[in-house]
Amino acid sequence: MITKQKGTYDVIGIDAKKKKYVCDVIDAVCEKYNYTYIETPIFESSELFHRSVGESSDIVTKETYDFLDRGNRNITLRPEGTAGVVRSFIENKMYGNMSEPVKVYYIGPMFRYERPQSGRTRQFTQFGIECIGTDDVMSDAEIISLAYNAYKLLGIDVKVKINTLGDNESRDKYRKALINYFEPNIDNLCEDCRERLIKNPLRILDCKVDADTDILKNAPKTIDYLNKESLDRFNKLKDYLDLMDIDYELDTNLVRGLDYYNHTVFEIVGNIPDFGSQNVLGGGGRYNGLVEELGGPNIPAVGFAMGLDRTILAMESLNINFKIRDDIDIFLMYGNEEEKDTATYLLQDLRMNGFICETDYMNKSFKNQFKSADRFNSKYLILLNSEDIKQYKVKVKDNTTKEEELVNINDLVDYLDTKL
Repeated sequence: MITKQKGTYDVIGIDAKKKKYVCDVIDAVCEKYNYTYIETPIFESSELFHRSVGESSDIVTKETYDFLDRGNRNITLRPEGTAGVVRSFIENKMYGNMSEPVKVYYIGPMFRYERPQSGRTRQFTQFGIECIGTDDVMSDAEIISLAYNAYKLLGIDVKVKINTLGDNESRDKYRKALINYFEPNIDNLCEDCRERLIKNPLRILDCKVDADTDILKNAPKTIDYLNKESLDRFNKLKDYLDLMDIDYELDTNLVRGLDYYNHTVFEIVGNIPDFGSQNVLGGGGRYNGLVEELGGPNIPAVGFAMGLDRTILAMESLNINFKIRDDIDIFLMYGNEEEKDTATYLLQDLRMNGFICETDYMNKSFKNQFKSADRFNSKYLILLNSEDIKQYKVKVKDNTTKEEELVNINDLVDYLDTKL
């Protein structure tokens, strides 16, 4: 028997319904914020991710699925969504008219080669939003607001952790300060952090191994190296979040794990008992240089991404009602071929009029069809009978009250509309 690959999973049954529910909520939220759906390939040129995410990132050095295709091209399964969206933005010349920012969202599979564990798999589903074409800090606040409200509508109590990396001038000053601080302590850092000190010292603040050490706790803070423009921008962001009544706190060690961020960075943290480090449900920030770095014009952007799998685990841990429908409107029952022909016609008509319908496909007895209807939690039954059909009527039964009524087939849709 061939089995699924390690770190992957099948989405079936109730799990599929839960995932569909979360996606439906996300679709509705994005519609309210006027974000349109975008879909990009699940594999791209390796250069796209190695350039945008950063060669020193853990994603690239440890986790990307890289391979040569039959044309001897370097291909990578996408580990995150932003780079592909930016590539699409440039390639399709979506910047042709930048009188309004381009606001898009995606939901799809991502791939990272890492040790599978609860809430962390090698193939996972990610939701993300990107707003490309404006540097207004109000758009940073809108991104945070969309993410925050999506979790709220899913029933998860969350708060936002925010920080700023400042502009390029501020970030360069901060980078030098980190190098000067960490160099005397290099021997006390983990092996990965020693390498990060050379390539990107900001990544040391993201380290999970050294996170609780005094070295990291006492490290210089980004806020102390901001120039006036960057500080004013960050204060304005906080003003906007206050106006929107969004629960946030400053986390000076928050830098996010990707090279392309500047100015605003944030994470969404769930209030989930016993969830540990998994309570970080998503995050994002501003990446003003990425479009230009990937060959496009100098256009600013900001975005956010969350893992659907971890979000669903959080909802399950909190015993949140997924509001999944576990019933159908109508179960059609028949006993012979003539009645089966009528069932075929009625199923088509009723489904096209918006009713959720089911019938028997196993040639069961009426007794067993009743059992099937109960398994489907059918609200109403339509019991077909050859004699009734000759009079162009069908028997409709309320499966709760057990009341029955003969209804003319021409009036059936209107009748059921009044009942369901």
